[in-house]
Amino acid sequence: MDKFENAVAAHYRADGLLERIDAGLRAGGADPARLTPEDLAPVDEFHVGGREATVYAISRMSLSAADHVLDVGCGLGGAARYVATKFGCSVAGIDLTPEFIDVARALTARLGLEGLVRLETASALAMPFADGAFDAAYSFHVAMNIPDRAGLYREIARVMRPAGRLCIYDIMKTGPGDVVYPVPWAETADTSHLTSPAETRALLEEAGFEVGEIEDRREFALQFFRQRLGGGVGDGPPPPPPLGIHLVMGGTWREKFKNTLENTAAGRIAPVQMIASRKAA
Repeated sequence: MDKFENAVAAHYRADGLLERIDAGLRAGGADPARLTPEDLAPVDEFHVGGREATVYAISRMSLSAADHVLDVGCGLGGAARYVATKFGCSVAGIDLTPEFIDVARALTARLGLEGLVRLETASALAMPFADGAFDAAYSFHVAMNIPDRAGLYREIARVMRPAGRLCIYDIMKTGPGDVVYPVPWAETADTSHLTSPAETRALLEEAGFEVGEIEDRREFALQFFRQRLGGGVGDGPPPPPPLGIHLVMGGTWREKFKNTLENTAAGRIAPVQMIASRKAA
C-alpha cells in the first residue's frame, strides 16, 4: 500500500472488533457460535442504510446462481454474505483494511459460507483477479476514499466481462459548501475525495461502462441518520443498540453521524446509486 492507502486503512482500523461484535450479539440475545446473516445485519454493512440499502441495490442487478460476483471494498463482508445466501452465487470481496478482512473471514466461517464467499486484503486499484473474471460487481461507500477515481473504474472494468452489471452506491458531492468533518469515511478532508454524480457518470463511461440508472437517495439517508441519532427536544441522546456500526466507528460515531446528517440536509452531499453495464471491448 502507498502512503495514502495506509492512511485510509488506519482510519478504519478497529482492534478487538470481533470481540466487541460477539459481546453485542450476546447482549442482543444471539449466540455467536450459531449465527444467521440476519443476526449480523446491524453491524456488518458499513454504508448508509445498511442491510435495507443492500437489498434495494442488489435487487437492481438481476443476479443468478451462475454469476461470479465481485464486492469492491467488502468491509466486514455483510453484503457479500447476503448475495451468496440470497442467490447462491460465488462472491469475491476485497478490502484495504486487514482487520476488516480478518473479522469478515471469521464471520463467514461461522455461517458456513467459505465455499461461496472468498475475502482478501487488496487495493481496489490493483485487484488480484484475471481480466474478465466477473459477471457482476458492486461497490458500496468505497470511492469516497480513492482520489484516483478513473483508475478505480478502469480496474473494475478490467475484471468484468462484457455486459456485466455494476452497482455503485457512494456518497457524492451534490451542492456547494465545504463538508463538515469528521464523517464515517474520513476524519478530515485529507482522505475524503468526493465527486459529483455527473463527474462519476463521466468517469464510468470513460472506463467502459454504460450508465443506465442514477438515483439520489438523500431522503432515505436523512431518515436513516435521524432514526439512528434519535432524541427529541430536551431529550438526551439515546444509548446505541448492543449491535451496530458504532462498534466499527468507535467513540466518535455520534459526531460523525451528526455531521453526515448536517451535510446531507444542507445539500452538500448525498448517497447516490448508479447501475451500469460493461460495454463490449
